[in-house]
Amino acid sequence: MEGKWISYLRVSTDRQGKSGLGIEAQRNGVAEYLNGGSWSLVKEFVEVESGKRIDRPMLAEATKACRVYGAKLVIAKLDRLSRDAHFLLGLEKAGVDFVAADMPNANRLTVGIMAMVAEEERRMISRRTKDALAAAKRRGTKLGGDRGVIPSKKARAMATETLQARANARATDLAPIVAELQAAGKTSLRAIAEGLNDAGISTPRNSKWSAVQVRRLLQRL
Repeated sequence: MEGKWISYLRVSTDRQGKSGLGIEAQRNGVAEYLNGGSWSLVKEFVEVESGKRIDRPMLAEATKACRVYGAKLVIAKLDRLSRDAHFLLGLEKAGVDFVAADMPNANRLTVGIMAMVAEEERRMISRRTKDALAAAKRRGTKLGGDRGVIPSKKARAMATETLQARANARATDLAPIVAELQAAGKTSLRAIAEGLNDAGISTPRNSKWSAVQVRRLLQRL
């Protein structure tokens, strides 16, 4: 293995989280997968879940760290999560490269398929709803408003907005790190660029930071 990695470990109860039960086994699984090669484990995130919550705050932090450091996400165990649609969809939409230590052949496509299977019941309900609407339309019932094709000009505008949103999200991810560098006396554009490069944080295009790129980053903050 090579490059930078962020690990994500998951336990399902507060009791397991406090006792460390299961975490060491997952940590060992990650270490065994990454055994050998030129790599560095930048950070580790542990998710302690309860049956009352469906969000994954630590997964969100882990994927954010992957974007910040240009790292890949390594998950200790994916097999137990194959029916967890919320987790799988969040992982598939995260937009970062990942690998599961217990299922190394899994990828974003595989996880997407798992999520689709996990959501099959929801999809079936949606299909029945659409069929019912289609039947109503055939009977002459007027449905909704204009459902025509989005004009190409509007589509281009939406695409631009999406790119801007991604750039702003990236700037937000980096804001705390830039603030730490400035607090440490690195206030010039060149000094901040050097600080980001020294921390192993790449630009969105996986290159080294320059003063010009830092200025653009600061303009978004």
